[in-house]
Amino acid sequence: MLFLLFLGVAVAVLGVVAALSVLDSRHPELRWQWDQIDLGRTSLPPDFLWGTATAAHQVEGGCDGNNWSRWEQSADVHGRPRIRRGQRSGAACEHWSRFREDIECMRALGVRSYRFSLEWSKIEPEPGRIDREAVAHYHEVIDALRSAGMRPMVTLHHFTHPLWFEDLGAFERAANIEHFVAFGERMFREYADGVDLWCTINEPGVCVTMGYVLGRFPPGRADPATAATVLRNMLVAHARVYRRLKALPKGEGAEIGLVKNVLQFDPYRRWHPLDWLVARLLDAAYNRSILGFLEDGEFRMYVPGRVRRVESYPDGQGATDFIGLNYYSHTYIKTRFDPRWPLERMLRADDVITDMPYPIYAEGLYRALRRVSRLGKPIIVTENGIADARDDRRETFIRRYLYALSVAHREGVDVRGYYYWSLLDNFEWAEGFDMRFGLYAVDFATQERRLRAGSRAFVERVRGEGG
Repeated sequence: MLFLLFLGVAVAVLGVVAALSVLDSRHPELRWQWDQIDLGRTSLPPDFLWGTATAAHQVEGGCDGNNWSRWEQSADVHGRPRIRRGQRSGAACEHWSRFREDIECMRALGVRSYRFSLEWSKIEPEPGRIDREAVAHYHEVIDALRSAGMRPMVTLHHFTHPLWFEDLGAFERAANIEHFVAFGERMFREYADGVDLWCTINEPGVCVTMGYVLGRFPPGRADPATAATVLRNMLVAHARVYRRLKALPKGEGAEIGLVKNVLQFDPYRRWHPLDWLVARLLDAAYNRSILGFLEDGEFRMYVPGRVRRVESYPDGQGATDFIGLNYYSHTYIKTRFDPRWPLERMLRADDVITDMPYPIYAEGLYRALRRVSRLGKPIIVTENGIADARDDRRETFIRRYLYALSVAHREGVDVRGYYYWSLLDNFEWAEGFDMRFGLYAVDFATQERRLRAGSRAFVERVRGEGG
């Protein structure tokens, strides 16, 4: 009897070891020996699209009619401000009035494209009422960019939408999707003569995770079931607006894509089955649910004991001309026996940490590029950058991540552009103005822009001086 018990335990252990071995080989945590790598070897084609990026609420100022403006003025259940140190976006970088100055900053970088978002709440402050002055403003921005030899890339939804849309339930209600599709169609008809690069929705996974799971973005909920509904509706909204725009005049000639933030979930203890299990479940919810929707038109969401959804939406399959890839870092997952929160994010002692804080992990950009390339669509890195107020890690970050991008390109990944986040220090959502992502430092008292020393590595590469 004891022998049979021992045999059963041994078989179970061997099964776990075999499963861990398979997981380890399928999902390796890539690590390069950076002290042995020549970071100057970053060859990319002459037509590679170099750019930089911002989002309206973070830089424009005067965004007082959207969901984030209300969020910034509210408090949590304990009376604490929603934004670090009670900050508000306010005038931000005054990019609305200083965009010509900022285009000159872009010209100094040598970039050939600028990604920015249209502030829906300024353009449509009430349902169906279009503010022609706001529309004219973005015409001025687009015309100024083209005159400067830069290709505009427009994002329709970058975390913000009008208060009236929020009060209708935003993407919690499928009936509201048509409001966003109608906005997208109006904007395409308005600007398609000057814009051929379009992003529909920026980082739907971040919107949902931060707004409906962690509660750090509006509307500040912790409701996995609603989170699944919102993610499904955002993906359907993307597919609908994509199909609608492609059917319009100039639609076939435009490049329209969804922007996906990829975050790798790596087990902190690669020998631990629970760390692996939770890491794979998180990956399925955060990454595979979105990439799978584009791959086969199926929306799959599974949260143990909370949510299980599988829905078919055939129009989602292939509904993107390119993948906009946002990539910053990865995260280590460690499980623990605490029913209130059974996992924690970990860091390793030898990691170089950004101000956010997460580690510099350039190998992850390579991994993300390889992964999304399986969709068979061109890739544009629409965001990649570092929060570094001291400016003592930015050069390392830039050189390593651009090296990782070049390795993927050399191996055949169809990556066609790279947009550094961000052009300017700006309002970094729940972190306020404390996180300094800008290639240009901004003095928010005087609105002076100053190119950081660490940013010169990017300028050198764009201008062909660094590899």
